[in-house]
Amino acid sequence: MNIAVEGNAAIPVPREERALLWLLAALQFTTMLDYLIIMPLGPQYLRLFHITPGQFGLMVSAYALSAGITGFIAGFVLDRFRRSQALNWVYLGFGISTIGCAIAPTYHWLLAARFVAGAFGGLTGALILAVIADNIPVIRRGKALGMVMSAFSIASVAGVPIGLKLANSFGWHAPFFALGVASIGLWFFLRTRTPNLSTPPPRPHGSAWQNWLAVVTPPAHWRGLVLIALITSAGFVVHPYISPYMVKNVGLPEAHLPYVYLVGGGFTIFSMNLIGPACDRFGQMRVYTIMCLCTMGASLAITHLPPVPSAVAILSMAVYMVSMSGRMIPGMALITQGVDPRYRGGFMSTQSAVQHLASGIAAYLAGVVLAEGADGRVVHFEWMGWASAAFTLLGLLWGTTLAVKRTKKPDSQGEPVSLAG
Repeated sequence: MNIAVEGNAAIPVPREERALLWLLAALQFTTMLDYLIIMPLGPQYLRLFHITPGQFGLMVSAYALSAGITGFIAGFVLDRFRRSQALNWVYLGFGISTIGCAIAPTYHWLLAARFVAGAFGGLTGALILAVIADNIPVIRRGKALGMVMSAFSIASVAGVPIGLKLANSFGWHAPFFALGVASIGLWFFLRTRTPNLSTPPPRPHGSAWQNWLAVVTPPAHWRGLVLIALITSAGFVVHPYISPYMVKNVGLPEAHLPYVYLVGGGFTIFSMNLIGPACDRFGQMRVYTIMCLCTMGASLAITHLPPVPSAVAILSMAVYMVSMSGRMIPGMALITQGVDPRYRGGFMSTQSAVQHLASGIAAYLAGVVLAEGADGRVVHFEWMGWASAAFTLLGLLWGTTLAVKRTKKPDSQGEPVSLAG
């Protein structure tokens, strides 16, 4: 049994809790890889489908917009179902729809398949966060979020390079087929080996509309939704178009793209598992402020990068990935700390919906602004760097509205008894 320490008190970490986090991290890995893999494949899609940056942005946005729409719908009813039951069925849908992406024959079929996959992937992510909030005490929640969200880094360092290798060897269909088969296999494990999950506290009876209003109207709730929209927009005006920019403007060979994600993901594996405990030790707002400042500099640097040697391009991408991913951990800790336990499922679904809608809208609008020059270079990408910095600054200022102080010490389970802010 591991031991977590707060002050002078040694608090045991149950074996069941660690098993649950490993399982959630595995599910998060597959959903993150499904979302990430399409972005570095951008140069292939532009070449093979003869599409514009705007059409590619629409393909990225289809997944996110679908996840946002279904997330809002689920926010009305998610807390009426057992977590384990909902997670099992939603994740099965994710695996099947990912295989649907693999067999899509044309751009338009792939666009439709991504829309379906986004519906199930977004709900899976919302359920994962709800399970963490329900089952992990607040004194260990920062570390738990860091562990599960490090799936993003693992997907980057291992999944994306392997997916790119499969795409280079067997075509762009191969990564989705492999991921879909792996997800179905993981679903069988999830169905038979799911640890016991806490049942959400009883929720007041009433109409779905009344319950949804109860989810979004508390000040701590809607402030959190605004913050996640700002955080997400800052990333997705830039991130989907980095691969085309690196290849066409910076001069990075397309064959070197796997190394970009291999190195960047490797750095973030270590950084995210340091940032999570740092939030618990030094305070969420302090860590969030530092990471926001780093993110602003990294976004401006990567979007203004001139032609440079591959090593410089790869290192610049690593700094960008560490900053962007590291900012999300304290941001999510700030958002989740003030959520009423009765409405965690509905809030997490709504939060996921807002996150995906913001990413889809940001990616689409960036695609509208960006253009392809006569020489094939991506034009106006530096504008996206300034837009990202502006969103990050707004998110930093808005984050202060969620920084709360404890008025009483946590109870024996680590849940705050009273919060002010």
